Amino acid sequence: MSLSADDEYVEFVSSRLPRLHQTAYLLCGDRHRAEDIVQATALNLYLKWSRARAADNIDGYVHRMLVREFLGQRRLGWARVLLTDRMPERPAPPSDDVENRDEVLAGLAQLPAGQRAAIVLRYYSDLSVADAATALNCSIGNVKSQTARGLTTLRRIMTQAADRSAR
Repeated sequence: MSLSADDEYVEFVSSRLPRLHQTAYLLCGDRHRAEDIVQATALNLYLKWSRARAADNIDGYVHRMLVREFLGQRRLGWARVLLTDRMPERPAPPSDDVENRDEVLAGLAQLPAGQRAAIVLRYYSDLSVADAATALNCSIGNVKSQTARGLTTLRRIMTQAADRSAR
């Protein structure tokens, strides 16, 4: 890559890094895995930078890479192995504007990967249905159905959690 292309890449990634970390955290629910996902995405983006910067929607392109990396790591069995003798500290939630963020994060963790990705991209990353479809490399209808199913499941999970805590 030329020096100016390297500078463009560094500027782009630097400006998007906090948002990418937060999106990855919402997808996987683990700060360390989120860092791994973002690092792998940044590396893949560097390798494909000439193609990425020519894209019509570079943010959608990067979101698609991030989601694919999350889904790819989720398929690997080692991603579920905890190599420690004690439980890690629970990381701070990514934002302070949600009163019941612990319940939302716990609910998101229980959703299937596709539904979780659709909800995170639509409601946290504030992507349109079309942009989320581009990021997920699927149809607009699939994003709509995954989002609807995910929201239904999330509502059920949160209602059950509220019922348990009320007892």
